[in-house]
Amino acid sequence: MAGTNDALFSLRGKRLILIAEDEEINRALLENILEPEYETIAAENGQQAMEKLIANPGLVSLVLLDLNMPGMGGLEVLRRMREDPDLSQVPVIVLTAESDSEVQSLNLGAVDFIPKPYPQPDVILARVRRTIELSESRKIISFTERDPLTGLLNPDYFYRYAERYDQLHPDEEMDAIVLDIYHFHLLNERFGRARGDEILQRTADSILSAVRPLGGFAARRGGDTFLIYCPGGTDYGKLLQSICRHSEQDAGERLRMRMGVFQRADKSVEMAHRFDRAKMAADTVRGQVTNNIAMYDDRMRERELYAERLIDDFPRAIAENQFRVFYQPKYDIRPDQPKLSSAEALVRWNHPELGMVRPDQFIPLFEENGLVEELDRYVWRTAARQIRSWREKFGRTLPVSVNVSRIDLYDPKLTDRLNALREENGLGPDDLLLEITESAYTGDSDHALAVIHELREMGFRIEVDDFGSGYSSLNMISTLPIDVLKLDMAFIRSAFREGGDTRMLEIMIDIARALNVPVIAEGVETEEQMKALRAIGCDIVQGYYFSRPVPPEEFEAFIVQGERGDESEC
Repeated sequence: MAGTNDALFSLRGKRLILIAEDEEINRALLENILEPEYETIAAENGQQAMEKLIANPGLVSLVLLDLNMPGMGGLEVLRRMREDPDLSQVPVIVLTAESDSEVQSLNLGAVDFIPKPYPQPDVILARVRRTIELSESRKIISFTERDPLTGLLNPDYFYRYAERYDQLHPDEEMDAIVLDIYHFHLLNERFGRARGDEILQRTADSILSAVRPLGGFAARRGGDTFLIYCPGGTDYGKLLQSICRHSEQDAGERLRMRMGVFQRADKSVEMAHRFDRAKMAADTVRGQVTNNIAMYDDRMRERELYAERLIDDFPRAIAENQFRVFYQPKYDIRPDQPKLSSAEALVRWNHPELGMVRPDQFIPLFEENGLVEELDRYVWRTAARQIRSWREKFGRTLPVSVNVSRIDLYDPKLTDRLNALREENGLGPDDLLLEITESAYTGDSDHALAVIHELREMGFRIEVDDFGSGYSSLNMISTLPIDVLKLDMAFIRSAFREGGDTRMLEIMIDIARALNVPVIAEGVETEEQMKALRAIGCDIVQGYYFSRPVPPEEFEAFIVQGERGDESEC
């Protein structure tokens, strides 16, 4: 069986060697020596040699090159091969009787010599084998160290190279820079993948042209993200402007980039983490128009340490029940006197050392690293037990909605888990409600829809949370398996701020009417807002007007009251 190198470099199982020699007897001699192991092609002069190299791109493993040929000689062939990026990778063994030409040939790229008259066949074969072996090893190393599209270093090799550079230049301050292209996926969609690849290649060339004079080097870290390591003190604005200008082929591409810089990077930090910090800085200017460069600073470092602390403390928090489930009431506002209809379960973290950690600090973090899946299960269990406990205490069942994240939808045991919770706690089909954000329907929407259809078939009611936040088309909404639309809080704030109006809310409610599903508005803070929502047809309301999220023992007052008797009371 052929080895890896054979598959990569051989033609019909044999490497191809070009013999450029004007003496027919010498060509025949070399062919006889080589042909048991190698395929050979021959050229009588330098011009033929160049033509045959060009006619066999990437196939020639070695050139045996006579220096003294009529017309174009061997030295000129070496010069032309050196000037061609592809041909310069083909190893050349010079055939010569003139030792004076050796230095000049080496300077032009030759790797070895075979003297004339030719030595024993075993000596020639040994030199040929060794030269091809070394060349192929270099190519394989190049394959692993270089990004095949742009020719830049790949991240792993780049990090090792940068670490070695630091060892050799311990006193030199270096900047870790991350650069990426705004909305590159839109360029791909607009101009096509081939054009997108051209943009990446031009960007890579522009980066190299800009950073090499500074003593820096670069890598591509997948997609449209590039890494730069260069001496500190660089004018980043000028650097970014130069890269953008030389990367654009025409104004229609509208190429914009953003840059994050870990300035004078701390060399005690692992190399890959230095660029993670630069990426963190770059993310802070996401979506900004006027500012496209950000520096990593102590505040980012503090947030990073805080996030790491939260992640590290998560397992203990779950084990010790540090997470508490609060409940916010939802009121049916269609009657003159609003009535308690259900509640939403919302998680809070009472950290023993950090105090009460806000949800917006830990939930997005856990969504990024997958911990939200375990947290959601914790909330589901707690909420299901609470529904049962209130039913046993008050003789009535209050439905509670729990959040199901996009990550949860990929859990193959999701339906089994939720059904088991219902059975364990004796809950009916309408008792445990599932809130799924509108964004969860995007991406692999077919998968999400299949799971949600299965949940509905099992009797679960589905509430689409954050409806109208901009992810779904109206056509998609009309096909969603839903039982309730929950309006994005941003709509409420926008409608009732100074100068705002409720027309967009009315449109959303009209959509819900067309789908024959009720509407929940969250974030309602005043009586005026509640009455305006009632007037335009909203069904259910939650927000600080009725109550903030409260612990279960405080929530029991709402169950006892049963319905809100005084709308003016907050």
